[in-house]
Amino acid sequence: MNLIVSRGNARFRELKKLCHGGRERRKAGRIVLDGLHLIESYAQRFGPPDELVVSETGLRRAEIARFLERHPEMAANVLADTLFAELATVDTPGGILAIAAPPRCGRDADPSADAVLLDGIQDPGNLGSILRSAAAAGFRQILLSSDCARAWSPKTLRAAMGAHFSLDIHEDADLPGFLSTYRGQSLVTAPDADADLFAAELGRPVAWIFGNEGQGVRPELSMSAGKRVRIPMPGNAESLNVGAAAAICLFETVRRRCGDGDICAAPRRIL
Repeated sequence: MNLIVSRGNARFRELKKLCHGGRERRKAGRIVLDGLHLIESYAQRFGPPDELVVSETGLRRAEIARFLERHPEMAANVLADTLFAELATVDTPGGILAIAAPPRCGRDADPSADAVLLDGIQDPGNLGSILRSAAAAGFRQILLSSDCARAWSPKTLRAAMGAHFSLDIHEDADLPGFLSTYRGQSLVTAPDADADLFAAELGRPVAWIFGNEGQGVRPELSMSAGKRVRIPMPGNAESLNVGAAAAICLFETVRRRCGDGDICAAPRRIL
């Protein structure tokens, strides 16, 4: 293991740019996996990441030490705690992060498959939460408009807790163009819609559209949807967080499909 104790170290300066600069990550074609859970999820699906970075304190943590023992092929840079804190992308660092190549979606968006379309989602936490719900609900195909938060940013990755690695993520997607060729049913939520979500037809395939936290789905995109539905809210709240609304809609779709074969009999696991 290579110990780094100086801010003047060239690799430390490069790592700091990658951890805190989206432009640097895109230029290098790399993502930052912050925390052991993300690193293990990535390694299980795609093999070893390019580089591990561990804090001196993290090196003494049993779960990190066991991971390193199981994977001697993963060379690690060990950083003094003060230096590692400068790389961390969260308030409470987990003691380990990795630099890796982002998984590439090797297929075009499929107009005959279930999909989740995200229009201008700005908060990485909301975006990660939606990705996590989509993966758990079996919606593999995700399309993001160009003004969404970056899907592969450290904060989005952290919020999704490994969901990225079971999804086909299409960033900078032409959402109206996709809907114009979509062969299934497309739906958008609206508080003034006549149709109740829990009574609406949810055929196969289905494309759910969710929009910006403040403005919602853009009018021109909303008009392209085949159906507008409302989520019943008998309480006095004016609206739902977009992450919560997405989870409700996606799992209502799952509930409707529980009678179709064995979809609800699949083994459960927490993402």
